[in-house]
Amino acid sequence: MEEILNKIRELERRQSHLKLGGGLKEIEVQHKKDKLTARERIDLLIDKGSFIELDLWVSPRPTGFDIDGKDMPADGVIIGYGTISGRPVCLYAQDFTVMGGTLGSVHAKKIIKIAKRALDFKVPLIGLVDSGGVRVQDYVTANVHDSYSSMFYLHTLSSGVIPQISLMMGPCAAGATYSPILKDFLFMVNKTSYMYIASPSLVKAVTFEEVTDEELGGAKVHSEISGCCDLVLENDEECLRKARELIGFLPLNNQDNPPIVDTGDDPKRRDEELLEIVPPNPQTPFDMHKVILRVFDRNSFFELKPDFAKNMITAFGRLSGHSVGVVANNSMFLGGSLDINGADKEARFIRFCDAFNIPIIFFVDTPGYLPGKKQEHGGIIRHGAKVLYAIAESTVPKITVYIRKSYGGATPAMCNEPMGSDFLLAWPTAELALMGAEGAVSIIYRKELAKVKGPEEVRKRKIEEYKKMFDQQPYHAASMQRVEEIIDPRDTRPLLIKALQVMSEKKVERPWKKHGNIPL
Repeated sequence: MEEILNKIRELERRQSHLKLGGGLKEIEVQHKKDKLTARERIDLLIDKGSFIELDLWVSPRPTGFDIDGKDMPADGVIIGYGTISGRPVCLYAQDFTVMGGTLGSVHAKKIIKIAKRALDFKVPLIGLVDSGGVRVQDYVTANVHDSYSSMFYLHTLSSGVIPQISLMMGPCAAGATYSPILKDFLFMVNKTSYMYIASPSLVKAVTFEEVTDEELGGAKVHSEISGCCDLVLENDEECLRKARELIGFLPLNNQDNPPIVDTGDDPKRRDEELLEIVPPNPQTPFDMHKVILRVFDRNSFFELKPDFAKNMITAFGRLSGHSVGVVANNSMFLGGSLDINGADKEARFIRFCDAFNIPIIFFVDTPGYLPGKKQEHGGIIRHGAKVLYAIAESTVPKITVYIRKSYGGATPAMCNEPMGSDFLLAWPTAELALMGAEGAVSIIYRKELAKVKGPEEVRKRKIEEYKKMFDQQPYHAASMQRVEEIIDPRDTRPLLIKALQVMSEKKVERPWKKHGNIPL
């Protein structure tokens, strides 16, 4: 008995040492940077007592350099299984207290192992990123398979099969940046996380430009300008809490359905405030968030990329407890028009929802694609085509709600019936047309207006005639089968819930193909 107890005490002593990572001094340095340790992060992310760690005992590969004698517990990364709200996940957490969380051969092998397990088990993979990048001493003699390349391959293989999430709570540089961006979602912590391909010192050497980590690749840059980041949080704790919340909207894999959550919100609730949101003047902008928040279950709204391409809203929400994707125009920015960044944002979100069996609701108020030389030269045609491709490719239930404008090319880009919408609803404020009456008259009667005296009077008369004939919205649109039902705004929520119940078993057969060729 005593002999085995001594062995257990020795086991516990060794475990305690390894779980300290880089030691108390390095942990203190981490805390002074307002960063949690890798193990503290795991404790907050997953359910208490659910973590099963793998490969705590591994040792780094000998490199022939002076680092070989250095104590590097777990080779700077923690991997394992756990649960979030009782649902299984696989995860890895880079430990910055051990060699700055740098990636050596064994470090890479551990991440590759847990990524493979996640794919085998068909559960989400979550990566907690905090690393100085490649461990140079190891890399110069490393096996190419023990590197980021194998991670990139696995992320791509897993894409559309299991949800993949990166939580960036420290640095990420050079080739390492492609791992988080190949996953489905990237959250960053403000002021303590950053990522870039070329470091500030390299930028200075090549371009002579002085730039800081934050200016080059901080959370603000990637959430507002590059669009790489889906959500910025103020500290590690908030980041981990939001990750738990996000997982609650998602299925475990592409053959599963998202969990149903009892929100306590009445499915038949009718909100009187919906009558006051859309301004009487169709040129006056309004915030589409106000519509969404009143239609969906209370406290269920989870927006992604809120600071990037603000003219387009992408979010998860719940209707009677069921996860739903939201795609909406916001006329508060660019009048709700579709631009390059908005197109990319919309297309990527639609493809995720479709891959993971999440129905999509479109809320429409757009005058069309944003005009201008900058947009045309930037490839608005190609980027806009991504949206059309994503919508046409998707087979999940799709419902379109016309709140106000839907003009021209923007109509298929917000999912009309030919593009696969299963239900087309319109508020009485909706306008479906190629363009507004003013624009249509200017084109149709251009020659006549150029010849007459007092063209403004004639133009006004023609506009009134046009409106009487073609612009009795949304009734003209309904008569042409562009809309299937015109509704009281207060009925939006209960009607969407009833419609989704009918569509819950929707199946669409498509021609077999290896894959399509989206206009990237």
